[in-house]
Amino acid sequence: MAIESLNPTTGELIEHYDEISPEQIDAKLQGAEQFFNQWRESDFPLRSKRLQAAARILREKQNEFATLITNEMGKPIVEAEAEIEKCAWVCDYYAENAERFLSPRPEQSGADESYVRYDPIGPILAVMPWNFPFWQVFRFAAPALMAGNVGLLKHASNVPGCAMAIERVFLEAGFPRGAFTTLLISAASTDAVIRDRRIRAVTLTGSEAAGRKVAAAAGASLKKTVLELGGSDPFIVLADADIPRAAKAAASSRMLNNGQSCIAAKRFIVEQSVADSFLDAFRLNLSEFKVGNPMDRSTQVGPMARLDLREELHAQVTESVKQGARLELGGFITEGRGAFYPITLLSNVKLNNIVAMQETFGPVAPVIVAGNAETALRIANSSDYGLGGALWTADLDRARDLARRMETGAVFINSFTKSDPHLPFGGVKLSGYGRELSREGIREFMNVKTVCLSK
Repeated sequence: MAIESLNPTTGELIEHYDEISPEQIDAKLQGAEQFFNQWRESDFPLRSKRLQAAARILREKQNEFATLITNEMGKPIVEAEAEIEKCAWVCDYYAENAERFLSPRPEQSGADESYVRYDPIGPILAVMPWNFPFWQVFRFAAPALMAGNVGLLKHASNVPGCAMAIERVFLEAGFPRGAFTTLLISAASTDAVIRDRRIRAVTLTGSEAAGRKVAAAAGASLKKTVLELGGSDPFIVLADADIPRAAKAAASSRMLNNGQSCIAAKRFIVEQSVADSFLDAFRLNLSEFKVGNPMDRSTQVGPMARLDLREELHAQVTESVKQGARLELGGFITEGRGAFYPITLLSNVKLNNIVAMQETFGPVAPVIVAGNAETALRIANSSDYGLGGALWTADLDRARDLARRMETGAVFINSFTKSDPHLPFGGVKLSGYGRELSREGIREFMNVKTVCLSK
């Protein structure tokens, strides 16, 4: 089976890759298991040196890797460059902090001496998405390798070039073969890899449907999973908020990565007394974004990653308009090449509208009016998703209380949701479970071992 890389801006074939054979899969799994037995005995200074080398390579080849990202999935080149820098940042972060995060922790008990230690568990399979094709991988790989584990990557089928480039980064950084391995396989072949005895755990970033399949396959073999799934993040604007600032941030959050981000604001819930002023400011900010060729450095919004994703998004918009939502901007399929979709703003959105109930993965922004702060919170929590959320208000005491009651893995007050290596990242409800990044992320795939000594 051929795995094809298509340019979403032009529709042209970039390159095709052959799926590896079952024999090649077996050889790569065997190599990962054998190398793990060596790598787990390495010390933190050696691991840190290798990971710092990876960060250096990422920065040296930033333009090359950013261009690859933009060509394969359509991200504006400026954002692709920022993605590569963020990957280097997470490498540096774990190179500097992993040893501290994983140091044995003394504890009092009935024994003469007792402590908790963190031991690596083995080869971990990462099933990763196309929307941040380098960052999603590095935020898993950096802590995994520093912890003494090894990684295998099953990347999204539309970014095979990125998958191969990431493997080369680690090889060039001095990690031996077996430390991080790309598996060019289809989704149909992934189940068998998950069930293979040499795979000890699985991490997935992707859709709810993909999460269910991966969790079921891993669960059948009693293997741990970390799932970072979809999101329909609320962006709450209360009456005392700085409306121009909130509207500008709302537009930036929604259009990041061409609107294709799990933690982008996707439901804009505005207190009734400021709804009109927010909508006007939001419309103005959105209308000023430049849509076009993502290789043009002035472009802010490029094409969606695939034509089928554009069709799905347009169907959500069309159905919501039939249900009573009002088009303020966009809402049509553009002519010409590429998977472009116009920036779309919907007002008069009700809770039973498709765009309020489902995740919209593209440049579409629905505005929902709430009578007061408590109603806004209830609307925010009504979603089956719970990844991130934003809250805009001048009353910080009230903000802290509302943040406590918001059913999400993260809440950003007077800012929009973003990931940061210093902070744990993940969701609740249908947005998944487990955490990435920070000390919580590196400890997810460790054997938390109790040791007790008696004299």
